[in-house]
Amino acid sequence: MPRDLPLPDTITDRGLRVALIFALAGERLNQFLEHGRWLTDAQGATLAADWLRRGRRTLERAEREHLSALSDRLARQVADSVSREAALYIAHEMAEALDPNYVSDIARSLMAECERLLDADAAAGA
Repeated sequence: MPRDLPLPDTITDRGLRVALIFALAGERLNQFLEHGRWLTDAQGATLAADWLRRGRRTLERAEREHLSALSDRLARQVADSVSREAALYIAHEMAEALDPNYVSDIARSLMAECERLLDADAAAGA
């Protein structure tokens, strides 16, 4: 069972989307490493809905699936660019970083990549 995604009351809409991409990418990577299969965008959207509901937030299904697709891109990029052992470490760091008190340079750089993905996607759609 994935760790809950903490959603502070003060999170912006953009911050919410970045956090979802990050959390979903970490979960996708973990699932792939453990089970050898990638989550579908629909599975990611459902997981996002569960996290959002527990934080009393919502996003339309289409938006959740879109963010899920972006997280898939990041997770596959990580898996394709490092060894299995490194990917396991990265997935662990991403899971630990869901605790706001956990400090990780790896997680910080991946969060920045999530922001870049979201911004590039928005620019491409504009």
